[in-house]
Amino acid sequence: MAKKGRILSGHRPTGQLHLGHLEGTLRTWASLQDDYECFFEIADWHALTTGFEDTSMLRENIEQVAIDWLAAGLDPQRSVLFVQSDVKEHAELHLLLSMVTPVSWLERCPTYKEQRDQIGEEKTAGYGFLGYPVLQAADIIIYKANTVPIGKDQLPHLELTREIARRFNNFYGEVFPEPQAMFSEFALVPGTDGRKMSKSYGNTIDLADKPEEIEQKIRKMFTDPSKIYQGDAGHPEECPVFVFQGMYNSKERIEAIKEACATGELGCVDCKAEVTEKLLEALAPVMERRRELEADRDLVRDVLARGAQQARQVAAATMEEVRAAMKL
Repeated sequence: MAKKGRILSGHRPTGQLHLGHLEGTLRTWASLQDDYECFFEIADWHALTTGFEDTSMLRENIEQVAIDWLAAGLDPQRSVLFVQSDVKEHAELHLLLSMVTPVSWLERCPTYKEQRDQIGEEKTAGYGFLGYPVLQAADIIIYKANTVPIGKDQLPHLELTREIARRFNNFYGEVFPEPQAMFSEFALVPGTDGRKMSKSYGNTIDLADKPEEIEQKIRKMFTDPSKIYQGDAGHPEECPVFVFQGMYNSKERIEAIKEACATGELGCVDCKAEVTEKLLEALAPVMERRRELEADRDLVRDVLARGAQQARQVAAATMEEVRAAMKL
């Protein structure tokens, strides 16, 4: 069957993947494997942009990401799964793209400004952090991906990739397609404190968490601050726990929960208990597969090695075109 196009996406191995990754990206990626030619990278070079001072856990984190990917349904028979640094052509294209990318484009990137403010100048002063979007552009266009599944907060990065590809093509001829965004249904998953679920906020429910850990995290989860007692009227549209209800319950049950919360009939304790039950039910197959993969690390490493070989073939062919276009 003819594919609709080629996809490139990935995760940084900076720690355990969490529910935001599963619902925001992984389930979408898994559902696309039959219709698209999929390339998924574990972006270890990107992890160094803010984690350069301590790489002691990098290799373990890479394998943990791969385990989560496979447990969530990414299939090496239908997709290419690889580690970014195993395909050196990414670095070459990043260097060449950096020659044509204005610094002002990078400085205006919203994510650059946001993270610089959050984690401080010491960790964000290097070129690697400023040039992150150039390497990201290289990751995408070296495979001539025309579709990138992302959360809405990543749209400025993708638009910058499109600008870089357009600028390169204007100088040297039509080598790269301009990739388009594909948004998943649950692109933004709230964390336990109500903000976006993120490792940097420490508010995650990790895919590697045990059931009792998940139950404890949800029990302490932020809810509607104006609903103090069970009989108080709630505002479900403002409650992160209700977002989880919407992700794991039927439409009929969601409407019933919304009404019961708003009238004060349903209390937060009971609501959280139901969310916990539904979440653990949804995660059960992922947890079981994770246990199997943890016990067979050789299989995980073999998947990544074979994926890197496949990715290198495509990346090398693109770089031949790039060098020819630039007369190198």
